[in-house]
Amino acid sequence: MEPTLVDGQGLVAHASTRARINQIRCFEHPDEPGFWLVKRVSAVMESGTMMVLSDNLAATKADSRSFGAVAVEGSFRVVLRVPRRWT
Repeated sequence: MEPTLVDGQGLVAHASTRARINQIRCFEHPDEPGFWLVKRVSAVMESGTMMVLSDNLAATKADSRSFGAVAVEGSFRVVLRVPRRWT
């Protein structure tokens, strides 16, 4: 998620079933249980799923381009980015 977030930066998030475009959300990787991702919402579908993309598209394809839409339910909306110097 660089440059928006940097490696090791803390986040505060809360469960929310109302995804919006451009929100930053964290969710479990659909193909790797226990591995969490932080991505930006690029589209929200009526089916209760969302498309998510990395902020730095050249750095990773671990987003909806490779695994498709993910469920909004079970994801968390990032509400605060903790400065790295505080962690």
